[in-house]
Amino acid sequence: MSPFENRGAKESLALPIDREYLLDVLSQLLDTPSPSGYTDQVVHLTCDLLDQLEVPYELTRRGSIRATIKGEQPSPDRAIVAHLDTLGAMVKELKPNGRMSLVAIGHWSSRFAEGARATLFCSQGARRGTILPLKASGHTYNEEVDTQPVNWDQVELRLDEFIECKSDLAELGVAVGDFIAIDPQPEFTPAGFVVSRHLDDKAGVAALLAAVKAVKDSDVKLPVDLHPLFTIAEEVGSGASGQLHQDVAEMVAIDTAPQAPGQESKEALVTIGIKDSSGPFDYHLTQHLLALARGEGIPHTRDVFRFYRCDAAAAIEAGNDIRTGLVCFGTDATHGYERTHVTALEGVARLLTSYMRSDPVVPRDRAVLGPVEGFPTQPQEEAPHRDGEET
Repeated sequence: MSPFENRGAKESLALPIDREYLLDVLSQLLDTPSPSGYTDQVVHLTCDLLDQLEVPYELTRRGSIRATIKGEQPSPDRAIVAHLDTLGAMVKELKPNGRMSLVAIGHWSSRFAEGARATLFCSQGARRGTILPLKASGHTYNEEVDTQPVNWDQVELRLDEFIECKSDLAELGVAVGDFIAIDPQPEFTPAGFVVSRHLDDKAGVAALLAAVKAVKDSDVKLPVDLHPLFTIAEEVGSGASGQLHQDVAEMVAIDTAPQAPGQESKEALVTIGIKDSSGPFDYHLTQHLLALARGEGIPHTRDVFRFYRCDAAAAIEAGNDIRTGLVCFGTDATHGYERTHVTALEGVARLLTSYMRSDPVVPRDRAVLGPVEGFPTQPQEEAPHRDGEET
């Protein structure tokens, strides 16, 4: 049943979104480096933002955040999750020429690392530098700069220090295993585009916080407890594996949706994911999200992703028996120099407020185990034939 069928055709569950707040929060998040494994500062920033919204929260040992907005009933409670960590790199070797070979944190191409400004965090403090291909000078290598292979063995980090050899690096406190954060280089255009590295998933975090702000500002009462979750290791696979504590019945992940040939996602639209590389998302929760988007008139599409996984996969793999769904902002050049549009981010935030205010997808889910009564069904009836069609 559509969540709008018992509420009247004109009643909206979605709340207005503060665009200025959304973009300001996104800017703050992008200004805070957070490659997977080096996320403490962005955790503190997110906690400060939750404090400002007067939303209580708890932290896991490693720093994932579980916030709570109390509803009319405690169960079957729901969660919405976005991840604070981003792609990055790490020092693999101190080289004789005073530069460093690198290994990627997360899965991204060294093609997008070439020419990037970056910050290295070492024992003596942060150091600035540039990631360069091994053959960086056309004046020296001529056409070889165009034929050099693309992989992480073909790039190196050059620090902006007087360095000539490996021992010079060691004197600066540089060591194997030091983290490297890639500059986001954000730009907010007059046409509404947001162009930056690390929109995955800081744009999702900003949309979630904007939705939470809308709920707090409107002073509406949610039907069940809601847990905004902020994870710190999605890019390396563990994601939302340790924040649910077995009490959450349904969870929506927020992430990026690649705009590319063969995909339905568009950077100005909300995308509702049907399946990723870990398998299909829950049928009933997904249909619920689609009905909400249609009912609110939120421009959206649906898509299937073959080489993609999100926080939901980690939650299921950790043994959580929950319904999962995926809501995305369309993004061009994912895991590269990314671009989305503010209409997609606002659409995600509005859809989240509608979801927060909607009734539980399956009320029976408040019990971890129970009888078959109340368990849903999926349609299997034969569709009616159109007039004039042969049977």
